[in-house]
Amino acid sequence: MAIRIGDTEEDSIVAEINITPLTDIFLVLLIIFMISSSAMLEGGLNVKLPSAKSSAVAQNSAGNPIYVTINKEGQILVDKETTDEKGLAQSIKAALAKSSEKIVVIRGDESIFLGKAVKIMDAARDAGAEKIAIATQPSK
Repeated sequence: MAIRIGDTEEDSIVAEINITPLTDIFLVLLIIFMISSSAMLEGGLNVKLPSAKSSAVAQNSAGNPIYVTINKEGQILVDKETTDEKGLAQSIKAALAKSSEKIVVIRGDESIFLGKAVKIMDAARDAGAEKIAIATQPSK
């Protein structure tokens, strides 16, 4: 804000905004957002999904499904939270309580045994899942 005290230009106060610090702040915020967004995309287990000739992509408009991921070492994640086989049903039940849709998608490595997938399906049914799907990738 400029205030004019006298009649001459020599007596007036000139106020200028220096945008260099503001630009520095914006660049730092941009770098922080870029780093945090790439870290969010890289979370989870490394899983090689089995391939299928007819893999349909399920579009869910009302909410997000609950993802149960199991890798070839047997580590289990329920929506980015690690669990074991004993606490699997309870973890799925807690995740389903937070979700509006009662859909569970199993993302299992192609090398896991069918028995583990069946245990996950049983735990999901016991937890109250209405639909269960198995994630695949399109065959090449």
